[in-house]
Amino acid sequence: MIILGEDSQRTQGKDAQSMNITAGKAVAESVRTTLGPKGMDKMLVDSSGGVVVTNDGVTILKEMDIDHPAANMIVEVSETQEDEVGDGTTTAVVIAGELLDQAEELIEQDVHATTIAQGFRQAAEKAKEVLEDNAIDVSADDRETLVKIASTAMTGKGAESAKDRLAELVVDAVLAVADDDGIDTDNVSVEKVVGGSIDNSELIEGVVVDKERVDENMPYMVEDATVATIDGALEVRETEIDAEVNVTDPDQLQEFLDREEQELKELVDTLVDHGVDAVFVGDGIDDMAQHYLAKAGIIAARRVKDSDLKRIARSTGGKVVGSVDDIDEGDLGFAGSIAQKDIGGDERLFIEDVEDAKSVTLVLRGGTEHVVDEVERAVEDALGVVRTTLEDGKVLPGGGAPETELSLQLRDFAGSVGGREQLAIEAFADALDIVPRTLAENAGLDPIDSLVDLRQKHDSGQFAAGLDAYSGDIIDMEEEGVVEPLRVKTQAIESATEAAVMILRIDDVIAAGDLKGGSSDDDDDDMDMPAGGGMGGGMGGMGGMGGMGGAM
Repeated sequence: MIILGEDSQRTQGKDAQSMNITAGKAVAESVRTTLGPKGMDKMLVDSSGGVVVTNDGVTILKEMDIDHPAANMIVEVSETQEDEVGDGTTTAVVIAGELLDQAEELIEQDVHATTIAQGFRQAAEKAKEVLEDNAIDVSADDRETLVKIASTAMTGKGAESAKDRLAELVVDAVLAVADDDGIDTDNVSVEKVVGGSIDNSELIEGVVVDKERVDENMPYMVEDATVATIDGALEVRETEIDAEVNVTDPDQLQEFLDREEQELKELVDTLVDHGVDAVFVGDGIDDMAQHYLAKAGIIAARRVKDSDLKRIARSTGGKVVGSVDDIDEGDLGFAGSIAQKDIGGDERLFIEDVEDAKSVTLVLRGGTEHVVDEVERAVEDALGVVRTTLEDGKVLPGGGAPETELSLQLRDFAGSVGGREQLAIEAFADALDIVPRTLAENAGLDPIDSLVDLRQKHDSGQFAAGLDAYSGDIIDMEEEGVVEPLRVKTQAIESATEAAVMILRIDDVIAAGDLKGGSSDDDDDDMDMPAGGGMGGGMGGMGGMGGMGGAM
């Protein structure tokens, strides 16, 4: 009896598992060479000629044209890592790929996928325990360690040439926006400016708005400024209902225009009465209102983004209001200086000298657009890890040290576990070796020699022993200042394990109609599978990874 459409495809049992595992491994392999301080970059080119050059795992996977559903599950691992921590995306994906590779060998030995999944989960729980037991405590006052953490996150990326300076700026930025409610790195605005060198990057204790004064007659700069932020317009109010005005003689028209002008003047007079020196508006500003504002010596900017309005209000200590009529004294903010400055050939408004600024701006410079984009990605990672460290207060040494220690301890743990699960736990331990092995390979070192030396040091109790990718020596990573947040490793292991287990438990791939309970990302076209086409490009012909062939 035929149930599916005659053109539909269905893959079952080991064929389905093999196909999905191959897809996951291919995704991991595509970013593996970017791992570590000596990782290589990828150039991604779209059909219209747009180019992205990056070393950032999550950026590479987001930009790749991936069609395969199982491959997209691995991409989600990197996105989760990025959202939760901000760094370690490549590590998470590489571990997930290696877990699948190890699982495939066990499946060939007739170990059931459910048994492997159970062993992997036990190993992941044990791994998190070991990491938490060995984590190093860091206080919010330990600025030196925070700078090292930011510097480690930027190592190997395009910003490495100026990572010491950028690390200092990142730590200053995160500490500035920290408050009793926690740390929201959205309050650190990043402005990219093409021109100059990366060393010219700076931290503005305040907000830089990518806007100019709306009128040339307005002052270029005001000091000790009172600031109003309005999420509305400085224009003549429109009626709530559609109205029609019939004018029968010129005097009536003039009276109508005079009334409009009077209303605009009253709006500006209200701002003047409150002592406002600068106004930032979310919508438009009428030409006549611009004239009166310039006459009053008030700097004004229009069509300012909502996010910028919130940052200005937070930075200056004011509040965003809906209209001029809603303003009272408590809604106004204050800044030592507001000025229009030329930076990189563009005019921007700088709101600076703010007392106890809770919103700051990192101005990133670079010789070309590609350089500035990569610096921004490196800085975003660094902001994430510094925030995570301040929230959790725990860090681990880098350089493959945690993975080597986990590998050794999980092998010991496997012996205490009965049944076939111990085979999966041993496979999990072998999979974690992929991180130090990849670090060695990307640095041009012999991976076997490096692994043997690392294990020898860890066997003698040196938890912080890691691989120096520059010299090839095994050194104490904590002393060297190569540290990263505990959450980077725990989240990577957790996400990689969950994704690998989900893929392993799939034993049937069936062509479907319009899925109602499918992917939560409604806009993710890559995951759509045509009902009649039997999952064509994505699922068919897995020898070449189907739709991934061109992108890989």
